[in-house]
Amino acid sequence: MPAEQIAESLAFINWTIFGGLAVGSLAAVVAGRLLTEATRGYLVFIALCAAAFGALAALSDGALPTLDGDLGIRSDPAWDGIRRAALTALPALALAEAVAVGRARRNGLLAVASLGCVAVVIGAAALAWGGSALGSLALAVQLAAVSAALGGVWAAMVLGHWYLVTPRLPEGPLVRFARWLTLVLAIQVALFVAWTALGAGPSGSAGFGALTGDWALFVWLRLLVGLVFPLVVSWAAIQTARTRSMESATGLLYINVGTIAAGAIVAAGLYFGAGLLV
Repeated sequence: MPAEQIAESLAFINWTIFGGLAVGSLAAVVAGRLLTEATRGYLVFIALCAAAFGALAALSDGALPTLDGDLGIRSDPAWDGIRRAALTALPALALAEAVAVGRARRNGLLAVASLGCVAVVIGAAALAWGGSALGSLALAVQLAAVSAALGGVWAAMVLGHWYLVTPRLPEGPLVRFARWLTLVLAIQVALFVAWTALGAGPSGSAGFGALTGDWALFVWLRLLVGLVFPLVVSWAAIQTARTRSMESATGLLYINVGTIAAGAIVAAGLYFGAGLLV
């Protein structure tokens, strides 16, 4: 049954959530440090969060079970070592980012190293679980989008709190983070349409077959609850942040933390449990 198969893929769902938060938060630190006027205290906190998420992701990676025939994908163990080494390095790089931010240093080499580690984690995971060259490419795009959404909504929500205790901060950084999150969610909606139209994923379902098949309930939940609803809420967060209604913006971003995380959980369960890429 669909629900049981999703439950059996729980370890991989945990990896997706912790790995996505770690990768996305680290990328948010780099973007915030180089492209916004966010405060040093905020960026240091997000970097420390990325380190903690990275440590949890590394622990969850070491506990991943061997994939069996009941799940929707197969694994190539040749990439496990590379993925785990990158996840081990990620917390150290996040801590280095925290130190660089705390000392007000714009270290471009560190930014390249951090983004390179992010790329290796995503690439090695995609190559291990993609099933083919084309499948690995599609999974890499999906993991990058999921990570950007998870890390982006976490970073935006925490930034909203900074305004509640430091009301004199300019609204520019929060507006920019909210816009980035909205763009990522819009890209995810476009990817959902593309994946379902092409029947992407190891299961190889017919075009748009995922919308009416055995997994249709979860697929529609992924679309409506995990993508469309948070996209609308993110747009509303931009409007409230622009008018300096920071309490409202933070509340909206709180809602998005839950819906985006729920959507990522469903998407991971559908991929690892049923071989559906949505």
